[in-house]
Amino acid sequence: MDFLKQLNVLDENFGSATGQSWNETTDQGSLRVESPVDGKTIGRVYLASEQDYQRIIATAQQAFNTWRMVPAPKRGEIVRLIGLKLREYKQPLGTLVSYEMGKSLQEGLGEVQEMIDICDFSVGQSRQLYGFTMHSERVQHRMYDQYHPLGIVGVITAFNFPVAVWAWNAMIAAVCGDVVLWKPSSKVPLTAIAVQKIVSQVLAEQNLPEGIFNLLIGRGSTVGERMLTDKKVPLISITGSTQVGRHAAEIVGKRLGRTILELGGNNAIIITPDADLKLALPAVVFGAVGTAGQRCTSTRRIIIHESIYDKFKEALVKAYKGLKIGDPLDEQNHVGPLIDRAAVEMFVHALEILKEKGGQILFGGDVLSGEGYESGCYVVPTIVEAENHWEIVQEETFAPILYLVKYSGDIKDAIQLHNDVPQGLSSAIFSNNMRETEAFLSHAGSDCGIANVNIGTSGAEIGGAFGGEKETGGGRESGSDAWKAYMRRQTNTINWSTEMPLAQGIKFDI
Repeated sequence: MDFLKQLNVLDENFGSATGQSWNETTDQGSLRVESPVDGKTIGRVYLASEQDYQRIIATAQQAFNTWRMVPAPKRGEIVRLIGLKLREYKQPLGTLVSYEMGKSLQEGLGEVQEMIDICDFSVGQSRQLYGFTMHSERVQHRMYDQYHPLGIVGVITAFNFPVAVWAWNAMIAAVCGDVVLWKPSSKVPLTAIAVQKIVSQVLAEQNLPEGIFNLLIGRGSTVGERMLTDKKVPLISITGSTQVGRHAAEIVGKRLGRTILELGGNNAIIITPDADLKLALPAVVFGAVGTAGQRCTSTRRIIIHESIYDKFKEALVKAYKGLKIGDPLDEQNHVGPLIDRAAVEMFVHALEILKEKGGQILFGGDVLSGEGYESGCYVVPTIVEAENHWEIVQEETFAPILYLVKYSGDIKDAIQLHNDVPQGLSSAIFSNNMRETEAFLSHAGSDCGIANVNIGTSGAEIGGAFGGEKETGGGRESGSDAWKAYMRRQTNTINWSTEMPLAQGIKFDI
C-alpha cells in the first residue's frame, strides 16, 4: 500500500526507539497487526525487551539533562518543525490511522490535524510558561513562583486515538522541557512507529540528541509494569478504561509518582422541551456512531423530556436507518468497524443483558457478515430504550449503543439522571431556555469535566483542557493551563535587605 511506503512502515518493524535509533530486539516475540477494515495483515512488530527499556530510560535521562536547559521558546521551535513535518504526512498518516484503527478517513485525517493543532498551540505555550509574583510580608523581600521541567513523562495511549492523545501530551511536555516515553496500544502500534519515524526526521535535521521522544512497544506485563513502577518516570499519563487507570494509579501512587488519568466516559445529552431538535439530531447521531462508538466522549445516553420523547425517537430511528456501514476509507460510509472481534463480543453481550432487563431495541443490534464485512468487526449501531439505573447502563460499553432515557418534571430532574452514573467526562444540553442551560452549567449542574450547550459530547477542541471527574480520573490534558501538570512548581523568596526578618514576625536572636 502506497501510504505504508510513504510512512516507511515495513512488513516487519522493530518495537522501540530513542529517536533516530531503533533497538533491534527480535527474541521477545512479535505482534501481527490486522486491520479491522478487511482482516488483512498490515505488518508485524517485534516486541521490546526489559533490556530495551533500560537502555531507553538511560538515554532519556541523559537527553533530559540537556533538553531541560534549552530555552523554552527554542524547544517550541522544534515542536513547530514537528508540526510542519506532520503537515507533509497528513494524508498517508491519516489513512493509516483509519486503516489500522477502523475510524472513518475523515476522522483519521482529523486526528492528524489535531496533532498539528496541538503543535501550533504548544509553540505559543513555550513563551507562556508563566509564574506569579506575590508581595512578601517582609521588608525588602521578593517572592514569586516558577515552573521547572519534571523529567521523563510516560505516555500510555489507547487504541481509539492512536496518535492524537500522544501529541496532546508529548508536545506540551516537550516545550515544558520534559522528554517522553510512549507506550502505544498493542492494537495500533504501526501508527506509533510511523509517527516516531516522522519525528525522527526533525530530530536528525536539527542535530538533537537521542532520547527526547522515545517509543516502547512491548508486553504490558513486562515493560508496561516496569514503566509504572519506575521512579525515574515521575509522571505517567494514561488513557484507557477505568479498570486500567485504577491499576496504574495504585502502582504509581505507591511510589508517590504523579498520574494524569483519562479514563471511561458515560456521556449524556439532555434534550429539553425548549431544544432545537433539528440542531440536536446530527449532534446525537455523530456523538453516538462516530468512531463506531469507540470514543471516550461518545454519546451513550439521551435524556429526553417526555413531551418530545416520541417525536425525537422517531427522528432518531429514521436517521439511523440512513447510516451507511462499511470500509471507512470510502468517504461515502458513515460507520466503520469496531477495533476487533473481542469488541464485537462485548457489544453482543451488552445487548443480551439489556434484553434480559427489558430493554427495547428500537434499531440495530446486528453483527454484519458477508462481502465487505469479512473482518467480522462490523455491527449495526443500536438504539435501546432503557432505564438509567440499570447496571449495564451505568457501565461504559465501548460500542455504538445509544440508550434513550425519558424524564418528566423540570431541568433538575434531568440533571439528577444525568449525574447518576460513576463516570464524569463529557456532557451536553440542548435547550434555548437560558435558565435551563445556566442551571446545567452551574455548581448544581453537570458534574462532568466537559459541559456543552447546543453542541454534542464529542469533538473537543485542543484549546480547552480535556478531562473528567469521578471514575474518569480527574486528569487534564491539552489546552488551558494543563501544561502545569508536566512541570514541578517552585516558590522562591529573595532577601535583598541587610536584615534577616522571619515570617509571621517570629523573633530569633543569636
